[in-house]
Amino acid sequence: IVMTTCSSFVALGMMPLLLYIYCRGFPGLENAVPFVGIITTLVLTLVPCMIGILINHYKPNYTPVVKKAGISILIIVGIILFILSGIYVRDKIWMVLTADVLAVAALMPLIGFMLGYIMSVLCRLSPQCSRTISMETGCQNIQLCVAILKVTFSPQVIGPMFLFPLIYIQFQCAEALLLSLCFRCYQRFKPPAEG
Repeated sequence: IVMTTCSSFVALGMMPLLLYIYCRGFPGLENAVPFVGIITTLVLTLVPCMIGILINHYKPNYTPVVKKAGISILIIVGIILFILSGIYVRDKIWMVLTADVLAVAALMPLIGFMLGYIMSVLCRLSPQCSRTISMETGCQNIQLCVAILKVTFSPQVIGPMFLFPLIYIQFQCAEALLLSLCFRCYQRFKPPAEG
């Protein structure tokens, strides 16, 4: 949560800088960065996280119930959102499901997982911290991306590409599950440490 919060706040300054660097000479860039939409998204993302942290700290016995209820709601809403999005762009879905978009959606989380782990190992962090950083960087900002797309841009501007985060999150969840499963298998079958 801290990494996501920090990167989101840094993005408020880096987005205009990147737009300035990439698009020098184009007029009207001062209105291109949706600051209000990004700040609204940050508030909508961070307030529930803060509530969860407070519940976990002050009422830890409620944590399993809140976690199960939250995951159930997330799964149900995710399925409904995916179905409704598919109905909305049923004629244009093939524009999104191209090989290059699917390759990017598959490679982005995997690269995030790997780079997070490699960089944390190079910084000599503990294996547990390395795995945590790997998961955080691999799952970085997909919820923020969806919220920014929905709050900031009209459907006419982004068109069927608003489905990309939904495709991306499917690959992200599958790859995170696969990596977690591989780690559990490694733990189960590794030889006991001598000493």
